[in-house]
Amino acid sequence: MSTRYPFTAVVGMDDLRLALLLNAVSPAVGGVLVRGEKGTAKSTAVRALADLLPAVPVVAGCRFSCDPGAPDPACPDGPHEAGPAADRPARMVELPVGASEDRLVGALDIERALAEGVKAFEPGLLADAHRGILYVDEVNLLHDHLIDLLLDAAAMGSSYVEREGVSVRHAARFLLVGTMNPEEGELRPQLLDRFGLTVEVAASREPEQRVEVVRRRLAYDDDPVGFAARWAGEETALRDRITAARALVPRVVLGDAALLQIAATCAAFEVDGMRADIVMARTATALAAWAGRTDVTSEDVRRAALLALPHRRRRNPFDAPGLDEDKLDETLERFQGEDEGDDDPGPGDGGGGGGGGVPPQGEGPEPAPESTGAEETPSEPSPTQAPGGPGAGERAAVRAAEPFRTKTLSVPGLGEGAAGRRSRARTEHGRTTGAVRPRGALTRLHLSATVRAAAPHQATRGRTGPGLVVRRDDLRQATREGREGNLVLFAVDASGSMAARQRMSAVKGAVLSLLLDAYQRRDKVGLITFRGRYAEVALPPTSSVDAAAARLEQLPTGGRTPLSAGLLKAHDVLRVERLRDPSRRPLLVVVTDGRATGGGKDPVALAARAARLHAAEGTAAVVVDCETGPVRLGLAGNLARDLGGTVVTLDELRADSIAGLVRDVQAGQFGQATRRAA
Repeated sequence: MSTRYPFTAVVGMDDLRLALLLNAVSPAVGGVLVRGEKGTAKSTAVRALADLLPAVPVVAGCRFSCDPGAPDPACPDGPHEAGPAADRPARMVELPVGASEDRLVGALDIERALAEGVKAFEPGLLADAHRGILYVDEVNLLHDHLIDLLLDAAAMGSSYVEREGVSVRHAARFLLVGTMNPEEGELRPQLLDRFGLTVEVAASREPEQRVEVVRRRLAYDDDPVGFAARWAGEETALRDRITAARALVPRVVLGDAALLQIAATCAAFEVDGMRADIVMARTATALAAWAGRTDVTSEDVRRAALLALPHRRRRNPFDAPGLDEDKLDETLERFQGEDEGDDDPGPGDGGGGGGGGVPPQGEGPEPAPESTGAEETPSEPSPTQAPGGPGAGERAAVRAAEPFRTKTLSVPGLGEGAAGRRSRARTEHGRTTGAVRPRGALTRLHLSATVRAAAPHQATRGRTGPGLVVRRDDLRQATREGREGNLVLFAVDASGSMAARQRMSAVKGAVLSLLLDAYQRRDKVGLITFRGRYAEVALPPTSSVDAAAARLEQLPTGGRTPLSAGLLKAHDVLRVERLRDPSRRPLLVVVTDGRATGGGKDPVALAARAARLHAAEGTAAVVVDCETGPVRLGLAGNLARDLGGTVVTLDELRADSIAGLVRDVQAGQFGQATRRAA
């Protein structure tokens, strides 16, 4: 086995090291989510933690790591009789992002279960991680069906494997640790709440510290064993401190004053549910034990809040996680009990109250001033000007209107892309639609189809008893239909005709609403803007809907409308994405009033030709018509016909307006029926 990088050799990252150590002291804290940019040693620090954890006593020969003091009565390897226990090192089990369901929860041999009545079960990663650590690198990229299984196991402390009425259950209590790069997309709120603590990490901007990071990494790469030996003393001391703190946790007193501060803090930041209060209480207790104390202080509560609350106070996916430390201090001071002494947390504890906080939401540069006045005359940038740069006639970015719940836009047909919640697709999960012969291992038995296949052969197979004689050729795999995630590519008109303040604000609000919908449906998104003489990719296709929302907010307007350039740029982006991810079907959303005033001698004809390119390749398209006023030219409808897609107005995009229209129609029909009856 390769030698891990020593935990004590990690440079800086006090918040991350403290959060990991607190979970080592008290696993009840609930795990850690590590958010940060790539290349910041997130995975290195997490993997190094495993060598510091105390050994785990287990029942000898049990594949499910049962505790000899309280073995699981439902253990598949049980029942366990009293006997000598065996100690094994604490495990850190890594869950790959692309793992299958059977790899996570275990595999049950359906063929033997039907033919022989035997529960032949091969444990999965959840069984391996029981009483240890389950580590997920890039946890935000984990597929939905695996997230659902993790949520179930975390909530119940056990894992169930069900296959057509044949079930196996085993205990699965583990410490969940995940790392992620926010630029690649956010986590589902349900899974986010399951992480006890969260920390933000970033590379140091201090040259001396960066030099030390490089020096240590090079030394480790040259001689991993020798490097680890040089840090063995520090590792042993830290391991002993963890053991001592674990023993001290049951004796720590969480007084009423500290509990009141915890409850007041959670209420002040309007966190959902009560899990935050419980996690804060456990974290504050672990902090006290780590410092060698048996009482919880206000400073423990403060540091617990900075670790446990930032990811729980978010109100929507586009809000950056964080905590207003001034508000936190005011709340703690208001509910302060008797004067408490300031205990020195000691070296390596992330002193100074760090603990995972980020700058308050209100800090940062002032927003760009909003434009006022009527729509300006469109003007074109000079040829030497950059496509996105300022120029004559350009208006500053305006704020987006309030987002709303949108009508569901989907790709027609049946796909086979990544699991999601937008368009119909053949998936591993969903409603059963048919049966086929299995190509490999049977994972989803279609029971009735299997029985129908086996029934005609019972006499020739010498069946004598009540049971059914089943052969391998009789087994049928269930085919299922669910939902997939798509690539939603936005092409947004940012020309002068869209520059009227109210219109552009409404357009941004609509696109922001569609982005929020894409986040909830697990789509990839991309953003193209066109104005002046150019179209540019403001955001290449990504899972980070946050990044698309940020680019949208900064979008200025002005100049002519190069509609053909925008459509051709979208065609290029989709062509490349088909090569990268051929199973993910695209949905092109063009947000425009349909005018084409730039891009060549006949911009209207060029735009129509570019649109027909998309139609020829079968790209699903929706045109969001932004034209307003009593007189409308209907140009967006013409564009939708050339694209082979549909057109919706900004008003029709609202889900509530569609529902209102249905209610109005139903009410009208009811009124007519009443009048006829009268």
